Amino acid sequence: MIGQAIADGLLTGGILALGAIGYSLSSQILKFANFAHAEFLTVGAYLALALVTLMGAAEPIGALSFGLPLIVATILAGIGTGLVAIAVDRLVFSRLRSRRAAALTLVFASFGVALMLRNLVLLLWGPDAHYYGQELQIAIEVLPDVRLLPDHVFVLALTLILVVSLHLFLQSSRVGVAMRAMADSPALSQACGIDTASVIRWTWLLAGMLAACAGVFTGLTVQIRPELGFNMLLAVLTAAVLGGSGSLFGAVVGGLIVGLAESLSVLVIPASYKPAVPFLLLLLVLYVRPQGLFAKSTRA
Repeated sequence: MIGQAIADGLLTGGILALGAIGYSLSSQILKFANFAHAEFLTVGAYLALALVTLMGAAEPIGALSFGLPLIVATILAGIGTGLVAIAVDRLVFSRLRSRRAAALTLVFASFGVALMLRNLVLLLWGPDAHYYGQELQIAIEVLPDVRLLPDHVFVLALTLILVVSLHLFLQSSRVGVAMRAMADSPALSQACGIDTASVIRWTWLLAGMLAACAGVFTGLTVQIRPELGFNMLLAVLTAAVLGGSGSLFGAVVGGLIVGLAESLSVLVIPASYKPAVPFLLLLLVLYVRPQGLFAKSTRA
């Protein structure tokens, strides 16, 4: 039973890590806590749903519950969500930055953006739950007494690939180096000739794409609902704070810790109290080590 709980926690933690990485990148570079970030998970999940519906049914890939259309839809939804994030910045946050608005003003604005996105999704798709497919799956035994659905194994593997790819992007590409430099010192980066406006656009694009992947993966493991992102907000925020703002490795570790804590908690407390676990972890982190476990810039 403990082994199964750990496996479930790793799955949840991996998805949370993707959301936490995007949030951590944006908060470190843009210098404010963007509470609208969780809604990008919802936007990405529903964009993928719309694209899958548009492309029609297809034969599942092997033992998976979905076919090639969902993979294509996830890629397109990631790009689309990134563009939505850039548009939100252009319409809201960039205007506030140009007026030298305080960070707290940007935080309040992010709450308004979150409400707008959530209600827009509710208006377009309604309050009912949706699924990417109706194929029944049989759990496979990956370890003794540990069983996972093929979809869950796929999500874990793809999450690992995305995290490694992002690490290489931040370490090796010119854009990644510019993002890390701007996270350390925006003023110095601008003085060195770095196009800060371009870095900000890349930040929103990457944060949106990672959030979309997390939203689609969540929809694969449970179901798609308008409150999907809102329900994950506290867990994503806790993972980012626990890992340390701007740390890719920290966001991954923070996501895994939160996922494992949620999953293992049901062994000792009623499942109805599970949503309170991230809140308790957040309070503990803020009290013991508010800077996080691996606080640093966006260097992985």
